Amino acid sequence: QVQLVESGGGLVQPGGSLRLSCAASGFTFNQYYMSWVRQAPGKGLEWVSNISNDGTNTAYADSVKGRFTISRDNTKNTLYLQMNSLRSEDTAVYYCTKGGIRGQGTQVTVSS
Repeated sequence: QVQLVESGGGLVQPGGSLRLSCAASGFTFNQYYMSWVRQAPGKGLEWVSNISNDGTNTAYADSVKGRFTISRDNTKNTLYLQMNSLRSEDTAVYYCTKGGIRGQGTQVTVSS
């Protein structure tokens, strides 16, 4: 079955960087768009970014545009999210998604 395993979260100071990874299995990874979404404490899910199956097309929420970069390695069945210039409002659990399926998430905390 579909399995998505996120990693790379942690505690970082404002202005810092993190790179999230999502290892995918159970489906043909290179045939699907993939997305990152996040959920801040006490809030609903927020779409962050998505990427086409071949990686040529990407889209970002206005809140992260210019700071985050989504990418994928179809040879490794892995999705990435490079996050730079992190802000306190980026604090959330980050999930990779395939359609309506998401992994267990990885916590990102931005705090001094």
